[in-house]
This record gives sequence, C-alpha cells and structure tokens, in this order.
Amino acid sequence: MEERIGIQLEEAVEIITQAVRTIEDRERVTLAEAAGRVLAETCCSDMDNPPFDRSPLDGYAFCSRDVERASEEAPAELEVTEILYAGSWYEREIGPGQAVRIMTGAPIPPGADCVIRQEEVKIPRNDPKTVLIPHPMKAYENYCFCGEDIRKGGMLLEKGTSIGYIEQGILASAGVGSVTVFRRPRIAFYVAGDELQVPGEELKPGKIYDANYWLLSGRMAQLGCPPAVSGMMGDDPEAVAARIRSVISQVDMVITTGGVSVGDKDIFHQVLPILGADRLFWRVLMKPGTPAMFALFEGKPMLHLSGNPFAAAATLELLARPALEKLTGDRRFSQTWVRARLADPFRKSGGRRFVRGRLEDGVVTLPPKEKHASGMLFSMKDCNCLVQIPASREPMEAGSEVEALIL
Repeated sequence: MEERIGIQLEEAVEIITQAVRTIEDRERVTLAEAAGRVLAETCCSDMDNPPFDRSPLDGYAFCSRDVERASEEAPAELEVTEILYAGSWYEREIGPGQAVRIMTGAPIPPGADCVIRQEEVKIPRNDPKTVLIPHPMKAYENYCFCGEDIRKGGMLLEKGTSIGYIEQGILASAGVGSVTVFRRPRIAFYVAGDELQVPGEELKPGKIYDANYWLLSGRMAQLGCPPAVSGMMGDDPEAVAARIRSVISQVDMVITTGGVSVGDKDIFHQVLPILGADRLFWRVLMKPGTPAMFALFEGKPMLHLSGNPFAAAATLELLARPALEKLTGDRRFSQTWVRARLADPFRKSGGRRFVRGRLEDGVVTLPPKEKHASGMLFSMKDCNCLVQIPASREPMEAGSEVEALIL
C-alpha cells in the first residue's frame, strides 16, 4: 500500500482496520477463567432452565380448584402433608383438599397448580397440619414453569459475545462449566525517550517522570487488554529497532508513544527503515496527535503515537481502540459517540480538534482555555469524554452542538 501523509482521521482508521487481522486462535477455559473473554462459538443450553416447575416464594402449594369458594369469613381448610425445601423432591401427587408447605425454589409437586404466600394464610392454633386459605387462587398463580428462562436447545450466548458477570451467570445457570474463547490479544507497548525517568526515582536535571506508560497501559488494562510486553526505550534507533524485532513474532500488535514528530530525536523515521517496515501513513489532520504513524512489520500492525500525554491518550481512543476492536472482535472496544452542546464558548478556530470535557445531561463543560495543551495531563481529571471541534474559521459559541466520544 502506498504511504499516505497528512490524512483525515476516518481514512487513518480505515487503513488501520484494513491492516489488522482478527485473532482466530481459540482455547478452552473454565467458567471462572472466562470473564473478560470473547466467545469463539455459540453456546446453546443442554437443559430446560429452570429444570422443573418451581415455587417463586415461601408458602403453600395446592390445587386451585380446592379454594374456589374460599373467603375471609369461610376460608378453605387444607391438610398439610409435607414440607418441601429447595433441593428436595416430592414424587407423590397431592390429592383433593391437600397442600404442601413449600419454600422458594422448591419443585412444585404433582397435582398442585398454584402457591399462596405464607403471609396470607392462617394456621389453626396447635394444628400445623392444617392451613386456612382466605381467598381463591388462579391456576398457575405464583408458579415458575420448567424452561421459562430458556428451553433446551435454546441459544444462551452467540459467538462474539464478550463475557461479563451477567454472561457468566447465564452460562452457570445452564450448567456450562467451560467455554471456547478466542485467544487473548498480545500487545507490545513501549514508551520512547531518553528524557524519561521511572516514577519513584530521584529526578535528574533536565529529566521528567514518565506518565505515558501508566496512562496508556492503565487504560488498555481498563478496557480489558493489558499489554503482554511493555517497557521504556531510549532514543537509539538501532536499539529500539532491535527491541521491536525481538518481540514481533510473539505479539499481535505494537503500540508506542514518542519519537514520531520532526525533531532530531524523533527516531521512528529511522527505526522503521532499519526494520524494513512498511509505513502506511504519517500525520493525521487533527489536534492533538497530528504526527501519529502507522506501519506493518512482518505482517504485524505498529501504531506510533505522540509523546505528549494528552495527545497519546486521545489518539489511543481515536486510533488504537478501532484497531483493538478489529483485532479481538470484542465490541467493548467500540466507540460511543453522542451529540451534546457546549456549556461555554470555545474560542480557538482552525483545524479539527479533540478536546477533553465533562459531559452531563447532554451538556459539555470544557477546562479553561489555558489548560488544553497536549502536554497537560492534570486537566483530564474528572473528564469523561473527548469533544470534537470541527475545522472552522470561526470560534464556537456556547450552546453549539458537538459530537463527544465517551471515555
């Protein structure tokens, strides 16, 4: 593919998603291990659930015909023949004028077609074998039918479903103890820059603490895709190329920050030729993150993002998330855009921008204008969206309609 320089965001996303190959490798995991995984096959139920007619409450089960004329003044008197608990079973059929004391979840015995709440009945003093029913009951009142949740052979979850706690519960309720899922993605994530130091070290003159590693690897972990290989790299093109070459066969994708602009230390202009990688685009017509770069090396996608913290965070959302969605088939990576209105004016005009914001009740509040720089991170605190400011010669006024990407 011919390299593109200076392209729109939509074109960049298209190039990335066309180049990324969806993981097809599968593995069998236990239900306990399935959380956060993506189903590689459709799961159907091998049983009716619930597996028998059961009571939804504590009370008494009997035949509704026996209480057709019951009233407060003349309650129906039934003989209590048994007590049924959840997990127990009753094979004998209830006869006319009989009832069974039943607990929530217990199977409704043959011959009974309704259950009355225990709070509604009266027990004659010193006679636990008799229950007084003070009103009529309809057939199948307070009655859970066998298979009412799902029938045998019914689909529990379809292929491609992301397994969360609800999905785990559904599988467990049908007795599914293991499932086939797609292999987890293996992402290599590196931060480049000789100026960076690890937090906790004594800060040397001219150095800064690296925030990008924690910012981006933390976000990937939050999304369910923590890096499999990660670390900090310096500004030596040969060393960086060797680092990438050493892991490329073990990973599905490489993501880096730093070294993509036009300075002497923007090393990825040298790293990619050293590797023999095929650079597909450089520079996206937006701010922040303009110098983002994308390449293929040994068939593996490599996304190189700006080193400025907010730019790195924003382009992870705008460029990396679509790549991860295509790679994993996991819809949890999909972007959610909503329409909103600006609470305050945004005075900068010019090219397409993405700014941090706080969305509440359809209205977006932006940080003060002096807090929008790409290198500023603290003003992201309490923000929950990226607001798209379209290219324009005119500043945007309060009340202007915008699109916001939910974080």
